[in-house]
Amino acid sequence: MSERRLSGGIANAGAVVRSGPHVLRPAGPHTRTIHALLTHLRARGFRGAPEPRGIDDDGRERLVFIAGEVPQQPFPSWSQTTRALASTAALLRRCHDAARSFTPPADASWSPELADPQGGGELICHNDVCPENVVHRAGVAHALLDFDFAAPGRPVYDLANLAKMWVPIDDPRDAARHGRPGLDPFGRLRVVADSYGLPPGRAALVDAIDDAIGVGERFVERRIEDGDRAFAAMWATAGGHERAVRRRAWFDQNRKHLLAALDP
Repeated sequence: MSERRLSGGIANAGAVVRSGPHVLRPAGPHTRTIHALLTHLRARGFRGAPEPRGIDDDGRERLVFIAGEVPQQPFPSWSQTTRALASTAALLRRCHDAARSFTPPADASWSPELADPQGGGELICHNDVCPENVVHRAGVAHALLDFDFAAPGRPVYDLANLAKMWVPIDDPRDAARHGRPGLDPFGRLRVVADSYGLPPGRAALVDAIDDAIGVGERFVERRIEDGDRAFAAMWATAGGHERAVRRRAWFDQNRKHLLAALDP
């Protein structure tokens, strides 16, 4: 059966293809554990995750293709609506609810690269709910893609990663450069928390965003130090170290306003 290359992604850019009703992508050291998680999520009634069909002899994992729209930079206007944002946070909550009863296999292994730096969490989190990893239908979040960085952690840390990339938590100049000008980060963070169902006393979300910013920066820096050209190109296009400095400065300067937006 013929294969058609799918766009998007960084680590697996150019290596993800569609073959009929399936998606084929490079398997990794944690793929079998991730497939166990995906199978459990679907068995618990969560259809917002890929359906695994095993690992082929050529070393590629096989997943059922999920039809829909996946936003890519520069992000289209429909992906910046409150509807898209709220439905994405609600989708993550449903994923978490289904994952709570998951018992990892005895030989389970998870990627530590984007995992919760605080550790100690028993819930398996996605850790990379960026716009490019969410399938939408009619402007509503329908499914999460790419569980490669799933790992045990705190639910609030997973939500913080979502907020960092969806609100976004960024210097407004950089948000505009990537097609997201004029968004209200404070109101949008409140939408994330409300739509997820985060209870009062939400300061932990802002603390977790602090963690997520640091983990993300170190992750990209390690990839670049290891000679990963795809990440080096992405980093340069996104604004490099200077953008990271601006994001951190904006977050530090507006931390109290983010807290006020969550618990007015």
